[in-house]
Amino acid sequence: MRKLSYLPLLVPLLTVSPLAAVDYHVGPGQPQVAIADVPWATLAAGDRVLIHWRPSPYQEKWVINRPGTAAQPIVIRGIPGPAGQRPVIDGNGAVTPAGLNFWNEERGVIKIGGSNTPPDGLPAHILIEGLEIRSGRPPNTFTNDGGGTQGYANNAAAIYVEKAENLVIRDCVLHDSGNGLFIGAFNGQTRNILLEGNYFHSNGIVGSAFEHNSYTEALGITYQYNHFGPLRAGADGNNLKDRSAGLVVRYNWIEGGNRQLDLVESDSAVLIADPSYRETFVYGNVLIEPDGAGNSQIVHYGGDGGDAAKYRKGDLHFFHNTLVSTRSGNTTLLRLSTPDESADVRNNILYVTAGGSRLAMMNADGTLDLSHNWTKAGWVDSHGTLTGTINDDGTGILGTDPGFIDEAGQDFGLLPGADAEDAGGSLHPATLPDHLPVRHYLPHQGSLPRPVDAPFDLGAFELCGPGDCGILFADGFESGDTSGWSVVVGE
Repeated sequence: MRKLSYLPLLVPLLTVSPLAAVDYHVGPGQPQVAIADVPWATLAAGDRVLIHWRPSPYQEKWVINRPGTAAQPIVIRGIPGPAGQRPVIDGNGAVTPAGLNFWNEERGVIKIGGSNTPPDGLPAHILIEGLEIRSGRPPNTFTNDGGGTQGYANNAAAIYVEKAENLVIRDCVLHDSGNGLFIGAFNGQTRNILLEGNYFHSNGIVGSAFEHNSYTEALGITYQYNHFGPLRAGADGNNLKDRSAGLVVRYNWIEGGNRQLDLVESDSAVLIADPSYRETFVYGNVLIEPDGAGNSQIVHYGGDGGDAAKYRKGDLHFFHNTLVSTRSGNTTLLRLSTPDESADVRNNILYVTAGGSRLAMMNADGTLDLSHNWTKAGWVDSHGTLTGTINDDGTGILGTDPGFIDEAGQDFGLLPGADAEDAGGSLHPATLPDHLPVRHYLPHQGSLPRPVDAPFDLGAFELCGPGDCGILFADGFESGDTSGWSVVVGE
C-alpha cells in the first residue's frame, strides 16, 4: 500500500527535463508490454521506467548499469494498482531479457552494476521505488541471458548491488529471498546509499546464519523509515547486517532476527581508512525482541571475521531508541567485539517484560557509557563475565512501566505523565547538529515530525504538545485514511 511522504532525499533527485528524458511505460495497454521491452542497455540520464501494476507478477529479471546525473537521475518506479498495490517482480521462473549480458545472475532478481551489455561502468544517480521484489532463492530457478535454466544461490537477493553511487531504494517490499537486499563495497566505489521506507521481511535460508533481511557494505549509507519484519521461519540470519563506513540507522522499526543489528567490520581498505568508519549513529528506532527469537543480544558492534585489525574500533552512538523485549529469559543490549569498541547509550527506553535482572547492558568487552535511560530496576552489567567497563552517570530512570500508549497493540508512543516523559538529557556533542532526532517512525514505512522539545522524552517518540505533531497510531494507516487515527497530545 502507498505510504505517507518522506523527508527530502539525501541524494538529490530533481525535476527531470522533459526535453532530455524518455518515459518507458510498462504493462497492460502500455507502449512497453513487458519489462524486456525497455532498452536497459542504452538508458540515459533522466529516463524513467514506469512499471504499472497488473494482477499477475512480472516474471522478469535484469541489470541496471547506466549512469544518471544529480539533476537527471534514472528512475525505475512502480505505478500502483487501484488499491495501492505495488507491481510484483517475481524471481521464480523469471526470464532475463535478450540483449543483456551480465555476470552473477544467480545472485539477484534485480542487479545493479557489473555487466558486459550494457558496457560495464559505475551506475550512478539511480532511484528504485514502489516495487515488490521477491523469490530470489533456492530452489527457485530462472532463465539466464544465454537462454539456459539456472538456480539461485543461497545468498541471492531481491536486489543485488554489485556497485553503485548515489543510489536510492525507496518504498519497496523485498522478501522471500536469500537476502532481501545485498550491497557490496566494490573497493569503495559503492557510496552514498539511501534506503528509505522499505519493508524487508521473510528473507533468509532455513538453517543458515549467513543470509539476512538486509546485508550492506558501502561508503555512506542511511537507513530510515524502514520496516524490518521477522526473517523466514527457521532462518538464522540477522535482521540488518552492515559492514559500512558512515552508517546511520534512524527511525526504523526492526522486529526479530538473530540480532536486530549486526554492525561488523569491512573488508575494504577504502572504507576502513575513512574516518566515518569509526563512528556509527543509531537513533529513533523501535527494536523488538520476540520471545525465543535467536540470539539474546540486540546489537553487535565491532567485527565477526577474526581479524581484529579490521574491526570498527570506534564509537557507537545509540540514543533515543525504544527497545521492547518480550523474552522470558535473558536479554543483552550490546555485544562490543573487543576492548577497543565503545558505545554511548543515552535517552533510550530499554524495556523487558521479564524481571529487571533479565536485562544486561553488555556481553563482555568494550566501554559503555550510560546516561538517562529508562529501565526496570535490577538490571545487570552482564549475564556472563564483564571484562570491559561500564560508566553509569547515575541519571537512569527506574520504573515498572515506561508509559506506552498501548503495549499490547505495539503503540510505543508515550502517554502524558509517563515515566519517560521529559526525562532525557543532553545529546553527545558528536551527534550534533547532523543527528538531532527530528522525526518519529510512523507504522509502517512512514514518518512524522518530532518536536525538538527540552527536556527530551526518552525513547523513539516525543510526546507532543497541542498544535505540534501528535503521535498517530491506529487503524487506517494502510489505506492513507487518517480519519480514524488517534492523536495523543501533551498536557
